[in-house]
Amino acid sequence: MTTIPEKWKNQALYDLETAKAMLESGRWLYVLFCCQQAVEKTLKAVIAKKTKECPPRIHQLMRLAQVAKLEIGDENAVFLRELTSYYIQTRYPEEISEIASKTQPEKALQIFSKTEEFIQWLESKIQ
Repeated sequence: MTTIPEKWKNQALYDLETAKAMLESGRWLYVLFCCQQAVEKTLKAVIAKKTKECPPRIHQLMRLAQVAKLEIGDENAVFLRELTSYYIQTRYPEEISEIASKTQPEKALQIFSKTEEFIQWLESKIQ
């Protein structure tokens, strides 16, 4: 039987793999969105593991880190706020074209790499 934290972790892995596929296909905007989703779901796995309850239905990554009682530091706080903005901006048609035109391959690769590192750190918190 798969536990709630494992379900969140598996979904996060799926989103991270999707981000990688989007990176390889040149869909930079969706790299950002999938990275946000991977981090969100990994944070929810941490919360579910620590609290033994379902995580809150919110998408603000800093708030999820607070619920998980994680000390993330200033650099990671900036990263989480940036990722949260991609979740919001990629949901509304009037903002998609604007952010897509500003998203460069280098930025997508940078976000993807930082996401991988951050998820590894988060996973160390649930083992």
